[in-house]
Amino acid sequence: MTLSWTVGEPIQDTKAPSGPIEERWDTRRFQAKLVNPANKRKMTVIVVGTGLAGGSAAATLGELGYKVKSFCYQDSPRRAHSIAAQGGINAAKNYRGDGDSVYRLFYDTVKGGDFRARESNVYRLAQVSVNIIDQAVAQGVPFAREYGGLLDTRSFGGAQVSRTFYARGQTGQQLLLGAYQALERQIAAGTVEMHTRHEMLELIVSGGRARGVVIRDLATGEIETHLADAVVLATGGYGNVFFLSTNAKGCNTSAIWRAHRKGAMFANPCYTQIHPTCIPVSGEYQSKLTLMSESLRNDGRVWVPLKKGDDRTPADIPEDERDYYLERIYPAFGNLVPRDIASRAAKNVCDEGRGVGPGGLGVYLDFADAIGRLGRDAVEAKYGNLFEMYERITGENPYETPMRIYPAVHYTMGGLWVDYDLQSTIPGLFVIGEANFSDHGANRLGASALMQGLADGYFVLPTTIGDYLAGSKGFGDVDQADVEAAQAAVTSKIEKLLAVDGTRTADSFHRELGRLMWDYCGMERTDASLRKALERIPELREEFWNNVKVPGDGEGLNQALERAGRVADFFDLAELMCLDALHRTESCGGHFRAESQDEDGEALRDDEHFAYVAAWEWGEDGPILHKEQLEYEYVKMTQRSYK
Repeated sequence: MTLSWTVGEPIQDTKAPSGPIEERWDTRRFQAKLVNPANKRKMTVIVVGTGLAGGSAAATLGELGYKVKSFCYQDSPRRAHSIAAQGGINAAKNYRGDGDSVYRLFYDTVKGGDFRARESNVYRLAQVSVNIIDQAVAQGVPFAREYGGLLDTRSFGGAQVSRTFYARGQTGQQLLLGAYQALERQIAAGTVEMHTRHEMLELIVSGGRARGVVIRDLATGEIETHLADAVVLATGGYGNVFFLSTNAKGCNTSAIWRAHRKGAMFANPCYTQIHPTCIPVSGEYQSKLTLMSESLRNDGRVWVPLKKGDDRTPADIPEDERDYYLERIYPAFGNLVPRDIASRAAKNVCDEGRGVGPGGLGVYLDFADAIGRLGRDAVEAKYGNLFEMYERITGENPYETPMRIYPAVHYTMGGLWVDYDLQSTIPGLFVIGEANFSDHGANRLGASALMQGLADGYFVLPTTIGDYLAGSKGFGDVDQADVEAAQAAVTSKIEKLLAVDGTRTADSFHRELGRLMWDYCGMERTDASLRKALERIPELREEFWNNVKVPGDGEGLNQALERAGRVADFFDLAELMCLDALHRTESCGGHFRAESQDEDGEALRDDEHFAYVAAWEWGEDGPILHKEQLEYEYVKMTQRSYK
């Protein structure tokens, strides 16, 4: 890829209805064509991924009567990375009576995303949120409850109301178990066919439609082909392009990247979320990072020493020599500013030389005030398992000394472009959850990932995919030549990786790529840094294809081969991410261009030139940029202020 691109025709979401925003989802549901129950039994849908989005979608589609084939590369659907989500799930129930509403959740999400999300999608998400909680409670998800038995809520960044439902620090795990139980019920009923330890390596497009996938059985090495009337990708985000992230080591971009190569546009690839409360990097050979839940910012206070280079223990630094910088700079929201604001503020104080811990890359998250106000037992009841996790990893007791935290890559707001129906630019290819770009703009508010995944899987996709499948009688047979071409592409790539027989592991290349991306396309980027990255990435990729070492063969279990294939895709994605960041010369969300800031050093958007979704098409001669203009009827675009 070069430093240039071409601009193609504008792209538009033609599925979102017009009219009052609160009526659009009802309008679309009524307009959608229905499939006769008897006909559903004749239709097959492939769902790749079994996290909250994929698991809930497969279970619901099976319940509706479709024949579903579900795939995951883990040894059980329960091992999907959704299990790692800690803090909670947003919903506009307003149980606290503190002024929340569907409209306020919609407003907070659009504003939190720095006005780079679609209004129609976000309003639908806020509407559906109230149904998700009812669904989860009916499944037996053990949400925390108040003394009187009502569901409890807590606050998260970017909101001044308490709308986050939670199950201590295990919300993702409990919600995933609910979806898993629903999925297992359909597996037992015979409507869902489950394939574990299977990785999607190619999308089959025939007659201009997504008609199947090429899969590798990770245990046997066998290459399989599965055909269907529609394909759903629920394969999560691509944060591991940075190597060090809060994602599980297996999380990757291969499924959506292979679909991108087949014609699915990739939207806003440079939009990655930096989470402010992660345990800092501890050594050169660390392989991943650990997230500490944003819920901790409800009671924890963030601070650093006032003076540069103050290396005293936190207990030895008196109150008047501490800087509670979030409370000082953003008094209206304090420690509950959105993630991008908190992350940049932490970077700034560390850049000033006031960071704590090894290398000065950390800030304190202190619970002394909360323990003094509420008592240790109350704090332990709310956060005990999180405190225990922190102590096991660091060897420090957070009840007695403040936690040390620092920003890290967490979530990706970019993903495959989808319309209001969650359908990509390839007819028949639907993309849900973190794998699509649709709901969060340039910055996701905390506790909204679980909300989007379950909204897509339980409530949105089952309606919209039916509208597509209602016309499936005219799809025809899949062209065998298209199947063979997809199989050949997979086999060829595997043989090429095995044939290199170099001297460096795939992980060593991945680590170098990740450091390059963090340094040049991370929390802060400049024109010069992005150009450096775009010069170095092709060089590193060429070295990878000439010097990677993949031991073993393609027959049977070969995790080195799995990793090498994923790293190869990360190289291509990294290049597009940097190009997307280079072309967007504004700061928005957590994507800070040093050339675009106000007099206070805050991110400065350029709505005149960049109020659009950047949807990139794969082209043999270079990427093609298609712009989807964002129109705001209900929320006025303003420079965000949390002061």
